[in-house]
Amino acid sequence: MKRSAKRRGVDIDRRGSLQKQTVDTPKVETERGNVTIPQVVPVRKLAEVLSKSPIEVVSKLFQNGVPATINESVDFDTAAIIADDFGFDAVRETRIKVALARKNKSAMELRPPVVTVMGHVDHGKTSLLDAIRSTDVAQKESGGITQHIGAYQVEIDTNNKSKSKSRIIPLRKITFLDTPGHEAFSTMRAQGANVTDIVILVIAADDGVKPQTVEAISHARAAGAPIVVAINKADAPGANIERVKRELADQNLVPEEWGGNTPMVAVSAKNNENIDQLLELVIITADLMELKSDYKKPATATVIESKIKPGLGPVATVLVNSGTLKLGETIIANEYIGKVKTMESATGHRISEATPSTPVQISGFKMVPQVGSAIEVIRDDKHLKNRLVKQGVVRSAVSMGLGEISQAIKKGDIKSLNLVLKADVRGSLEAIQNSLQDIKSDEVGVKFIGALVGDVNESDINLAVTSSAIVIAFNVGVPPNIKKLADNQKVKISRYDVIYDLIDDIKKALQGLLEPKIIETEVGRLKVIKLFLRKQGEGIVGGLITKGQLRPGLKFRVKRNDEIVGTGNIDTLQVGPDSVDYAQKNTECGIKYKSDIRFKPDDIVEAYQLEEIVQTI
Repeated sequence: MKRSAKRRGVDIDRRGSLQKQTVDTPKVETERGNVTIPQVVPVRKLAEVLSKSPIEVVSKLFQNGVPATINESVDFDTAAIIADDFGFDAVRETRIKVALARKNKSAMELRPPVVTVMGHVDHGKTSLLDAIRSTDVAQKESGGITQHIGAYQVEIDTNNKSKSKSRIIPLRKITFLDTPGHEAFSTMRAQGANVTDIVILVIAADDGVKPQTVEAISHARAAGAPIVVAINKADAPGANIERVKRELADQNLVPEEWGGNTPMVAVSAKNNENIDQLLELVIITADLMELKSDYKKPATATVIESKIKPGLGPVATVLVNSGTLKLGETIIANEYIGKVKTMESATGHRISEATPSTPVQISGFKMVPQVGSAIEVIRDDKHLKNRLVKQGVVRSAVSMGLGEISQAIKKGDIKSLNLVLKADVRGSLEAIQNSLQDIKSDEVGVKFIGALVGDVNESDINLAVTSSAIVIAFNVGVPPNIKKLADNQKVKISRYDVIYDLIDDIKKALQGLLEPKIIETEVGRLKVIKLFLRKQGEGIVGGLITKGQLRPGLKFRVKRNDEIVGTGNIDTLQVGPDSVDYAQKNTECGIKYKSDIRFKPDDIVEAYQLEEIVQTI
C-alpha cells in the first residue's frame, strides 16, 4: 500500500504526493548527500538508503502524518521529504522497475505479536496491563472487557491521532500473556515453550533497575525476544528518567536517542499517559520482525495454563502458534490424544476457530496438560508417530558439567560455553566476567546468559535449562530445594571459592583439556527405628536423623555393623503427616525409598550426593 504525507510547510497535490512549498525560511549551508529513490519505495528499503533504522523512518513518517508500517511503501515525494529531514537530497530513479505478478501467492500472513510484560515487583506491571486493556477499541465498542483467561488480545487504532473519522489503516491486534512475570516466563521456557515475541520491560522512574529487572533482561535475551522499555511512574515524585536510562545502558540496553537500538518510552499507567506511544513502539517492533504464519495449515499451540473445570473436566488455555485451530479437531498434548470439544475466547465467548497468536480455552483433554506443553492437530498416524518420537528427544548440553563440556568442545560438538554466574559480591562478579571475556578463541567462546549477586535460585536453574547453560556458583550457597530442582532438571552446578581456580578451569574447558571429576559428598545420616512397608523395589522406613540433613533425590548406602548391605535412592521424605523438601539433624522422619534392601532396626542410612566438581569446597 502506497502512503503519502502532509505536514507543516508541505501541501498535498491532486495525486496525493508531497510537494514542498516555497517558504522564506533561513537555510544553513551544510554538506548534504544525494540519495537515489524510485517512484515507489518500501519503507524498509528507504531506511537502508538513508542509513537509518526502520524505527527512525517509521517514527518520522508518523510525525508527518503518514501511519505507514515497515511493510508498506511510500511515493517518491513523501520519501524525498523524509530524506530532507535526515539531511539528504533525493534524486528520482529514472528506471522504473515493474514488479511481476506473483503466480503463487504465499500462504504466509502477518499475525499479531505476542507480548509478555515483566519487571521488578511494585514497578507497575499490573497497572500497566490494566491501562493497556482500557485501550481496546473493540471492547470499548461492545461495552467493556471481562478477562476470562490468563491471556488476552487488545485491538488498537494505530491512526488514533488522525482527525479524520475514516481509518487509513486497519486496526492492529496485540496479544498479551498475563503471567506473574519472569518466573512463569522462565518456567514455560524451561519446558521448551518459546511463545513470546516481544518483552515489555517495566521500570519505575523513581526506583530504577533492580535485581528482578536484571533477571527479566536475562530471560528476555535467552528467549531471543526484543525488549521495549516502559519507564513507568514518570509523573511520580522523585522520578529520574535519565538515571533509569543510564542504569539500563549499563545492562547493554542503550536508548535509541543515545545511538542504541532499545525503544524506550516514559509512561504513567496510573494516569494512562503515553500508553498509545508504548503500543505504537510494540507495533513498529513487530513490523520489523515480520511476524508471519500460515493460517491454512493444521494448528500448533502451546499450553499457557491448565486446570480442572467443573462440567468440562481438564481444560487448558492455549496460544495458537501457527495454523488455525478448529472445533472438533483431534489433538495431541504430551502423549495424550484428545479432541477439541469446546473453545472459548479470552472474554468467555464460545467460538469455532482460533487463528495464530490467539489465546483460547479448550476442553477435551483426557489429562490436565502440563504448562508449556506443545499441542498439535493430528492429521494421520504417521504424523502422530513423528510427534511422539520428537517428544522423546532431550537436550544433552544442559546436563553436562565443565569436564564433560570440555570434552565436547575438544570433539567440536559445542561452539559456545553458556554460563549462569552467581557470586557473593558485585566486585567478584565483575572480576570474573572481565577475566573470562578476555579469553579469546576462534573456535569457542564464553557467553553469559545471566550474572547476578546472591545464592543460586529457581530462576537460575530455569534459565540454565532454557539456554543449555551450566551454573557457576562463586562463594554462594545452593539451598536444598534448589539442589533438588537442579538434580531433577539435570542442571550441573560448579562451585568455587577461589577466583583463580574458576578462571583456570574455564580456560582449560575452552581448550578441551579439563577432565571430568566426580566426587561424593555425604549429606546426612539416619538411624532406622521402625519398618513400615516393604515390597519389590521400594519401601518405607522411619528413623532419627543423627547427622546433617536428608532430602528427596539423594542416593544412600545402608550400613549394618559397619558393613555395607545395600544402596538405594530417597524418593520422598515425610515429617509427621506432611511431605517435606528436607529434614535436619535430630528430626524423626519417614523415608520412602527405591531399593530391594531388607532393612532392620538400628541400620545406618548414609545419604550422599555425587557432583562433578573441579574445585575442593
